[in-house]
Amino acid sequence: MIRTRFSGHKGKGVHARNPPSAASTERRPWTTLGAMADESRPHDLILFGATGFTGGLTAEYLARHAPPGCRWALAGRDPGRLADVRDRLAAVRREWGDLPLLAADATDPASLHRLAGQTRVVATTVGPYLRYGEPLVAACAAAGTDYADLAGEPEFVDRVYLRHHERARATGARLVHACGFDCTPFDLGVRFTVEQLPEDVPLRVDGFLRAAGRISGGTLASALGAVSRPLPAARAARARRGAEPPVPGRRVRAPLGAPVRSGALRTWGLPIPTLESRVVARSAAALPRYGPDFRYRHYAAVRRLPVAAGTVLGAGAFAAAAQVPPLRRLMASRLAPGTGPSEERRARSWFSARFVGTAPDRRVLTEVSGGDPAYDETAKILAEAALCLAHDPLPETSGQVTTAQAMGGALTERLVAAGMGFRVRSTSALPGSP
Repeated sequence: MIRTRFSGHKGKGVHARNPPSAASTERRPWTTLGAMADESRPHDLILFGATGFTGGLTAEYLARHAPPGCRWALAGRDPGRLADVRDRLAAVRREWGDLPLLAADATDPASLHRLAGQTRVVATTVGPYLRYGEPLVAACAAAGTDYADLAGEPEFVDRVYLRHHERARATGARLVHACGFDCTPFDLGVRFTVEQLPEDVPLRVDGFLRAAGRISGGTLASALGAVSRPLPAARAARARRGAEPPVPGRRVRAPLGAPVRSGALRTWGLPIPTLESRVVARSAAALPRYGPDFRYRHYAAVRRLPVAAGTVLGAGAFAAAAQVPPLRRLMASRLAPGTGPSEERRARSWFSARFVGTAPDRRVLTEVSGGDPAYDETAKILAEAALCLAHDPLPETSGQVTTAQAMGGALTERLVAAGMGFRVRSTSALPGSP
């Protein structure tokens, strides 16, 4: 049960049909963690990559919001830089002056296996994940350790499924990708929208994104790497489709589609060929609440048609340039991973993801909204996802799972309590319905 809230924009809020619980409107105290702790491991949570820009923001968020009794640590390859991060955290809360610092290197599998064996959850900001991510996933899958990352690279996610899903299922590890702005607001936003619609009927949801902010250097590097490898990505996607079991008695689709005009939102929608729609489809396949016939389409929202045309041309030019190594290196040099904008610049950034959900007799318009998407909200989501995996009672899942599948309402409640808006804007009966 959650109270829906609309953050960062004007407008009258509308609550979900279910009444809010007290736990949904206040940050939980989380003072008794001992019963859920694994005493055979010294840590509940390790943040790997804490010395990078987004890693540092995630560490600062954890310093402010990790509950009393949470046993967490920082990990990375440079002890001196880790100590500098710890000093910043000690200024936030004095007790973090003794936070453990652990040496590990993304290129040293032995160090990653030692890391995974010491904790219940690893959260990692070390990307691009196609280049640096798989050894840590392998270590967590082998150790039965939950794993959360910020990956937005479809090829990487498909590779992990093919190589490590079954091992993680056997050990009980939950491998959760894209625990940042890339996918989580959309995965949880579609789940929230579905919950406002009738059960056991065909459902259609279209998502429309608007945002103002600067993309991160890590996101740019990941995007360049992904679009520069169309053939390997296609082979990995095809292999995954062949390995995934069918959804018995149900149909789930996430087509790319064509540009559309949304009358409900009075905007153009440009299809976005990114990981979000695939994650939503996997959540829908795993969760029967999405109905017997579910379709999701993912769009960028653009008000005017000339802007939409220019956006399409720009995206095509970006993809074409990414195929040429010198141009790819030039674009990557414009925004280096590990760097980011000032706090003042981030304070002016925002995002809004609106969802139009339809059932045979009803339409609902919902919105997920928040602040700076590339940095502040991404750090918040990753930190709350890691805390959720470490401390919340969750459904029994294992292997490669999505945020909606593994954490669902628990993570949504955490994000609402942390200031992200989940709002029902309107509901209406469709013509011809009783």
